[in-house]
Amino acid sequence: MTQDIQSAVKEFILKEFLPGEDPNELTDTTPLITGGVLDSIATIKLVLFIEEQFGIKVEAHETDPEYLDTIASITQLILSKQS
Repeated sequence: MTQDIQSAVKEFILKEFLPGEDPNELTDTTPLITGGVLDSIATIKLVLFIEEQFGIKVEAHETDPEYLDTIASITQLILSKQS
């Protein structure tokens, strides 16, 4: 389940925000917000994807880098909401 979530999130980020980039360069610990991959608009798009794809509600305070800065932290957020 964790791997499925990570794969879906990674695929979305590569397609939407890093087209043409080497998928191997985007790891589970690559900083997305603090690394400049995601700006505020991209973060909103990511949150909408997460909510629609995984059927969860992301609260306003959960849009901080603490929750959305890496694929690993995004996966943990999704898993915590699904349980």
